[in-house]
Amino acid sequence: MLTIAFTGGGTGGHIYPGLAIIARLRQDYRVVWLGSATGMDKALVEAGGIEFYGVPAGRLRRYFSFKTVPDLFRVLGGFFVARSVLKKLRPALLFSKGGFVSVPPCAAAASLGIPVYAHESDVSPGLATRINLRFVRRTGGRLFTAYESTAAFLPPACRPLLTVSGNPVRPAFRAADAAAGRAFLGLAEGERILLVLGASQGSLELNALVREALPELTRYYTVVHQTGPGNEGAEYAPRYRPYAYFKEEMPQVLAAADLVLSRAGAGTVWENATLGKPMILLPLRGSGTRGDQVENAEFFERAGAALVLRSRPVSAEKLSAGKVSGEKLSGAKLSAEDLVALIRDIAEDPEKTAAMSAAAARIARIDGAARIAGVLEDAVSALAGAGGGV
Repeated sequence: MLTIAFTGGGTGGHIYPGLAIIARLRQDYRVVWLGSATGMDKALVEAGGIEFYGVPAGRLRRYFSFKTVPDLFRVLGGFFVARSVLKKLRPALLFSKGGFVSVPPCAAAASLGIPVYAHESDVSPGLATRINLRFVRRTGGRLFTAYESTAAFLPPACRPLLTVSGNPVRPAFRAADAAAGRAFLGLAEGERILLVLGASQGSLELNALVREALPELTRYYTVVHQTGPGNEGAEYAPRYRPYAYFKEEMPQVLAAADLVLSRAGAGTVWENATLGKPMILLPLRGSGTRGDQVENAEFFERAGAALVLRSRPVSAEKLSAGKVSGEKLSGAKLSAEDLVALIRDIAEDPEKTAAMSAAAARIARIDGAARIAGVLEDAVSALAGAGGGV
């Protein structure tokens, strides 16, 4: 049986899309996954019925840190462990979904002559993708991108290697049932739902903003709020439903929503778009991020599928006094009044809501998981016909 290896991890955003691709493979392959030996990778991958191999992982940084040196040793250790695994398994190809854990396996695959394929979820490629692109090019693989505009961020010599595929979304989202979502939430047909998503761990900033604006938000919608662990004890207010985390029911809950307020992670915005949901996006920003969520949010805003909640400037006096929350270092904070204004703008304009929904659905009309799976299968067939793989 031919083997296909996957790698990537560190967050669900680097794992769930890979699982979506695996679910779209039409042929029977042995599928293995090389991921971080610590963290969530093993649990998520094995829950999908996939054979998992842990490798040491070190974080890649663009700045100096005292953790840089030990992380370099972890990266080197990850290379040798991944090379040992891949040499034993001899997969037909390695597919990388990104994240810092993917670099050592991609380097190891290239050293063994195993073709490397990769996917970039965001508008601009992250550091791991930029590094892995060298191995893609060396082994004759391909780089899949969610957006056509990603090509502008890459060297011209690499652009022939690109295939625009959209972002892979799990099949459960494409088959989601709004009625089942309403039944889970205990909400009747016709009751308008604002779904608030702050990623799996929640968002303190988003949580605080929603609670400040809640009396106004519930004038227009029943607010269903994924708060993250430890915050679910908030009191139920009329038309307010806090949940720590949605698991298998997430696709159905999303299908039931009329409007989504969320961060702008690549997986989140594409899941929203797959179900044609109008969005208000609050991208993660500031010194702790490379700005990928801001770019994602602005793309969906330009396409007419989303509105972006932006920070207001804060006076130097308030900033120095430490009297503001949010982006203190940038001198800006979010306003509950601005959030309410955006919500009102959508809630009171059915035509705008419908136009945003249609724009979102157009973006996600490509089934990225099926498209990537098809290319991988064609590559495996070609390699098998040429005598490659085992």
